[in-house]
Amino acid sequence: MISQNTIQQILSRIDIVEIVGNFVKLKKRGANYLGLCPFHNEKSPSFTVTPSKEIFKCFGCGQSGNAIKFLMEHEKYSYVEALRWLAQKYDVPIEETEVSPEARQQQLMADSLYIINSFAREYFSNTLFNTEEGQNVGLSYFEERGFTQETIRKFQLGYSLNSWDAFTKTALSKGYNLEYLQKTGLVTVRNEQPGDNYRGRVIFPIHNQSGKVLGFGARILVKNDRAPKYINSPENEIYVKNRVLYGTYFARHAIDKLNECLLVEGYTDVISLHQAGIENVVASSGTSLTQHQLRLIKKYTNNLTILFDGDNAGIKAALRGLDMAIEEGLNVKLVLIPDKEDPDSYVQKIGADAFREFIASNKQDFVLFKLQISMQDAGNDSNRKSQLVNEIAETISKIDKTEDFTRQQDYIRQCSQVLKIDEQGLINLVNKFIRERFQKKEQQHARDNGPSAPPMDDELSPEAIAAMEAMENGGEPAVNFFNPDEKQERELVKILLRFGDKPFSEEDKSSVADYIFHLPYDFESLADNELVKRILREYKEMYDQDNLPDKKWFLYHNDQDIAGMVVGIMEDKEAELSAAWKEKFEIDTVYGDNAYLRDTISTTNYLILRKIRKMIVENQQEMERSTVFEEQIKCIEMHKHLKQLEAELTQGIGTVIFR
Repeated sequence: MISQNTIQQILSRIDIVEIVGNFVKLKKRGANYLGLCPFHNEKSPSFTVTPSKEIFKCFGCGQSGNAIKFLMEHEKYSYVEALRWLAQKYDVPIEETEVSPEARQQQLMADSLYIINSFAREYFSNTLFNTEEGQNVGLSYFEERGFTQETIRKFQLGYSLNSWDAFTKTALSKGYNLEYLQKTGLVTVRNEQPGDNYRGRVIFPIHNQSGKVLGFGARILVKNDRAPKYINSPENEIYVKNRVLYGTYFARHAIDKLNECLLVEGYTDVISLHQAGIENVVASSGTSLTQHQLRLIKKYTNNLTILFDGDNAGIKAALRGLDMAIEEGLNVKLVLIPDKEDPDSYVQKIGADAFREFIASNKQDFVLFKLQISMQDAGNDSNRKSQLVNEIAETISKIDKTEDFTRQQDYIRQCSQVLKIDEQGLINLVNKFIRERFQKKEQQHARDNGPSAPPMDDELSPEAIAAMEAMENGGEPAVNFFNPDEKQERELVKILLRFGDKPFSEEDKSSVADYIFHLPYDFESLADNELVKRILREYKEMYDQDNLPDKKWFLYHNDQDIAGMVVGIMEDKEAELSAAWKEKFEIDTVYGDNAYLRDTISTTNYLILRKIRKMIVENQQEMERSTVFEEQIKCIEMHKHLKQLEAELTQGIGTVIFR
């Protein structure tokens, strides 16, 4: 873990204009900066950076956040990866806490492998462009494939000399460790002699999401029945093949903007499509899709279109990844490239515009495509048809996320029509598979954790069970989208973050935070929103330790829910609140940094008044339920007391509630 001291140093140096300016061209406009939004296509700038609040906001697509959120969304970093990026940018040494010797050693190993791969990438690129063999063999091959020098440099392609140890000698002379060179796969040792593993091959560097080289793919150029066409780096501390998609680093922004990922099979497919201007494309490198790869795609988009050669092998390869992709909540389409073509050859044959049009007009829904192909295979075989119904029901059952309910129902309706079976029967079968899958998870959970283990985190909710029952009874599930207005509670957080350390009373030297945390009501009871309560609790803990946090602590909080709420709070326009409060509660309000005392009093009074009115309702309900005379008298007395407090607040009496 990164130490709190390091995090504080990073946060103190953050300049959101500088950070966002690394990726977006910004122009100063008054106190703010304006640019074209990197998260959606726009011609007129609506993307604003506000240095005083340390936030960005796009008024076109709605994206907003702080500098760390920008890095997480734009570069698809985790919170820790974003911190490491900032630490490197601002030359902040990273202190780790609670790191075991094994973890530290693993991190050092990973750093060493990255350094070696970076050196190798530069070496192979230099060999390609600046040696006679590299130009005559490697560069000629790439140019024959139709790649321009700009494209070759963009993808950092290279060449390894057809020599036993040209690279090895250079690497060892530079002081690189032989063991680590072997671990990367760049060097092999035979008969106790270290030599180049990729000699006589063109080199395709494989990058991670931030552009670091994880490994290499190396293609042989001369026909050799004894040697594989491609050699890939072996798996090690930084390269795990089933977690990587080739081209992600170059495609990530295009995928994000177009909200679609095209998936192809090979390196050259990716490079050719990029060169043609179709940049939202990555490759599985000839392997079946894995769950990790699908989740990597989902970081950028829910829409996956798989491009496969139109032969039987391509079709079967496409179907293998179907259920897993559906389970991850991806909207999957399939495009079959005409026979004897692949994306690389086809885009060069028909051109970029025609290729885009071909993709758009030939997308097939994955589930329905699977159904059509399977029905063709089944023919008139009734047993095979029965098996097919079960297979399709099991596939549809994996679309079990609440937000995908409508899509699941569409599939059930369409598939029942194609299969010519009762729709309600297919619904029941789908739900049977959902229950069976959940039961298996429960049993596995019990085996792993013992019979007395707490329930699984992904236990079916009462709402999900009710929805399933409604479906089986032919009804529609009820969905509650109600979200109460919590603006007043957010305003309390805003006041603490902006003015918590400001003086509230010169008389006793108290602060705004003192006033709020010494109200005659528990501060948590004034809020209903759990996220607001968490912020108030954390603020109070630091307040009790005489360590008042500033807004940066919460604005860049490691809990992204908290950071997101604080960003939203900082975006609020104060004037929107004033009129509503005055109309509803007759409380005059004045907003702005110069009126923070009035802000504090009116906000806390509003929340107390809301609490009192809730108590009045609860007291009336208790009085109606009571059949004991003494209890009814107590309720009447309480009602009088609460109504008096309500009147004092609404009439502006006793607004400062220190006692």
